[in-house]
Amino acid sequence: MVSKSRGAFCFSSCGAFDLWFPGRGSQVIEEQDMDGNFGPMERVVWPVSVVSGIIMCKMVYDITGWISTLYFKGYNVLSKAQQIEWNNRGFSTFHAILAAAVSFYLLVVSDLFKDNFLDVPMIGRKSVVSDAMFGISIGYFLSDLAMILWLYPALGGKEYILHHGLSLYAIFLSLISGKAQAYILMVLFSEITTPFVNLRWYLDLAGQKNSMLYLYNGIALFFGWLVCKSLL
Repeated sequence: MVSKSRGAFCFSSCGAFDLWFPGRGSQVIEEQDMDGNFGPMERVVWPVSVVSGIIMCKMVYDITGWISTLYFKGYNVLSKAQQIEWNNRGFSTFHAILAAAVSFYLLVVSDLFKDNFLDVPMIGRKSVVSDAMFGISIGYFLSDLAMILWLYPALGGKEYILHHGLSLYAIFLSLISGKAQAYILMVLFSEITTPFVNLRWYLDLAGQKNSMLYLYNGIALFFGWLVCKSLL
């Protein structure tokens, strides 16, 4: 059970800008309980961000297929199942880059999770940006999970279902409680390795396993994984 403590958003003289982009000198938030965490702003941000995440996946899926048809000759000779996975990995890569970039900004660039910033414990800090990112990620995981289940087991087996289910549970719990968002952002930052994993799959499917790009991508994947493991 999550312990309850009262609180609300606090604005600095910079106004709403600091709420969206918490930087130096911005006022963040006080701890909130699970009831008080669902205020007027959350009632808009949460559903809009989740729906935006689902729409994002659909748009990138279609754009990936359209671009691939025009500029990658090998795409048109792929089987229908391979084309679906190709496009699926397109929105997987897009979400990974977005999640890693936003997580890096909130964790490193902004003051949101800096030591001794205000009198708010690390576990109780959040912002509209982090809430929106969590909503988008929920939309992504729901979309990807729906495709996995619909085409099972073509896009992944039980381990993928378990991974997505646990990810959805962790992100959703942190979102509705307003707690431990820093730790969830750390995990989302580890998505930075996903583009390298997907590029490896693309190159393998294209018969480029002996290319220098495949080698360099493998090295980048290793160091990306090493950095993420060190941070986590």
